[in-house]
Amino acid sequence: MAEITAALVRDLREKTGAGMMDCKKALVESNGDMEAAIDWLRKKGLSAAAKKSGRVAAEGLVGVASGPNVAAMVEVNAETDFVARNDAFQAFVAEVAGLALSVGDDVEALKAATYPGTTHSTQEELTRLIATIGENMSIRRAKVLRVPSGTVATYMHNAVKPGLGKIGVLVALQAENEIEALEALGRQIGMHVAATRPEALDVSAVDPSALEREKAVLREQAAGSGKKPEIVEKMIEGRIRKYYEEVVLLEQVWVHDGETRVKEVVKKAGGQLTGFARFHLGEGIEKAASDFAAEVAAAAKG
Repeated sequence: MAEITAALVRDLREKTGAGMMDCKKALVESNGDMEAAIDWLRKKGLSAAAKKSGRVAAEGLVGVASGPNVAAMVEVNAETDFVARNDAFQAFVAEVAGLALSVGDDVEALKAATYPGTTHSTQEELTRLIATIGENMSIRRAKVLRVPSGTVATYMHNAVKPGLGKIGVLVALQAENEIEALEALGRQIGMHVAATRPEALDVSAVDPSALEREKAVLREQAAGSGKKPEIVEKMIEGRIRKYYEEVVLLEQVWVHDGETRVKEVVKKAGGQLTGFARFHLGEGIEKAASDFAAEVAAAAKG
């Protein structure tokens, strides 16, 4: 029997995009013959994933999972919304979210981690799912929040199933007691975050470059007013406060009453808001413009 070296396995993986263990098995089954191994993978449907890897995947699901004092959120993308309704895909997203609780939010570490209930990696499980469903998919991002005491609440907007949907939010609230009340507050803050899309937790966390750009725009606008420089600076200070009210979570007006600041709501509850995360499915992914007529014409020619 031919020796199945790591280099041979790697070469087959690069040619087919199949998982490492699947490539090794294919080479064993074909006695080290590369072409026969490729055919073996094709017959199993495992090499099909490589052909799909170039397609834009901007649909899919956001998934959340919770544990004591910790919660995780992941985004797994697919090409079409149809896949988001697939039971196998939903189960995969839920498993990856649960896995992140222990592995953390490094995507590469998540991919390399052993998929629950198997002996192969999460990436290999995803490759199998791609081959089965027939669409490109990817684990795009993950976030884990922890608190030493208190709760990390989760909120899923328009959930398709518990913990699965298109806009997910994590809210970390630190406190020594009143955990049940904090969980309810955390869910309310999650709803607020889903609606208002804050960019920073507090003023100190605002991106300095974004702040400087905002100041530059405001300064140019105010300069055209013809007012004295000291008056212009005061105008800018007032507008920057307004800017903070728009992008900083703790400075925002509480959507549930339209009056109170979020920081006041949290203070009254006796907790400390230490972090948040918001995933909106497909946000930031450039989607290819679809020309339906061209697609129909191409299909007809085929």
